[in-house]
Amino acid sequence: MSAPPTETTEPTDATGPTDPTGHSSLRLAGATVAYAERPVLEGFDLEVRRGAFTAVIGPNGCGKSTMLKALARTLRPRAGAALLDGRPLTQWRSKAIARRIALLPQDPVVPEGITVAALVARGRHPYHSPWRQWLPGDDEVVAEALRATAVEQIADRSVASLSGGQRQRVWIAMVLAQDTEYALLDEPTSFLDIAHQIEVLHLCQDMRDHGRTVVAVLHDLNQAARYADHLVVMDEGRIVAEGAPSEVLHAELVAAVFDLQAEIAVDPQSGTPMVIPVRRAADQVIHT
Repeated sequence: MSAPPTETTEPTDATGPTDPTGHSSLRLAGATVAYAERPVLEGFDLEVRRGAFTAVIGPNGCGKSTMLKALARTLRPRAGAALLDGRPLTQWRSKAIARRIALLPQDPVVPEGITVAALVARGRHPYHSPWRQWLPGDDEVVAEALRATAVEQIADRSVASLSGGQRQRVWIAMVLAQDTEYALLDEPTSFLDIAHQIEVLHLCQDMRDHGRTVVAVLHDLNQAARYADHLVVMDEGRIVAEGAPSEVLHAELVAAVFDLQAEIAVDPQSGTPMVIPVRRAADQVIHT
C-alpha cells in the first residue's frame, strides 16, 4: 500500500470554500483507511450531505468510527483522500480544520484537573492566536453552550468528578462552543439516560436548523430514523444504503445488516419508520 500522504502546501486563507463549484463540501474519495496493516475502509466514497443531520448506523466493527476519524483528519487515508472544499485535508492547517470541523470521539481524554467551564472554553481555541487568547464574544458563546447542554450549574466542578452522562454533555457543550460548520459526533448519546439522549438528539436538530452540518454515529435505529433526516447504513467497511429514513429502513435491510428479524411500522408521533423486533418463538427461548 502507498504511504500516508504528507503535509504539503497549506492555504493561507482557509475561511471560505475552495471547491470549483464555490460550495462548501466534505467527502471521502476512494479512501483506504487502515489500522496497522488491517484495512477497515477500502476505496470508500462518501459525500457528507450539507445542512443535514445525518445518522450513521451499522453493526459494531463495520467502520463507522473510522469513517468519522478520516473525515476529521484524525486518521489519514493510505490511498484516496479526505477532501474539504475539494482540497485534501493534508493541505490544510490544523487550526483551519478545527474552525470548520469538530469531532467528538467515543472516548475523549479529560485533561487532569480541568473544570467544566475550562473544558468547554477549549472549543474557542481554534479562533485564538498567541497574541489574543480570548476574544470579544467568547464568553457569550461558552455560556450559551453550557446552557444548551444543561451543565451551567456544574460549570465550576472538575470534569473528572462527573458521572458519565454529565461528562458526555460537557463534551457536547465544547463542540457547540467550537461553532464549526461540520459537527462529527461518535455515539453522542452514550452513557446518557433516555431523557438526555433525546435532549442531545434535539441539539443535533437545532445545530442543523442553525446551518450546521451534523453527522452522528447512532446505535438506536428508531432514534436515528426519528431525529435524523438522512441515514447512511454501513456494513463491513462499505455503505450498503443511503437516503431518507423512509427510503432506507425496511425489514430486508435490517435482517441483512443487523441479523435481526423485524417488522417496520410507522411511528405514530413522527410518521417515520419504527423497527419492531419479531418476538422469539417458544423453542428459541434460552432457559437458565
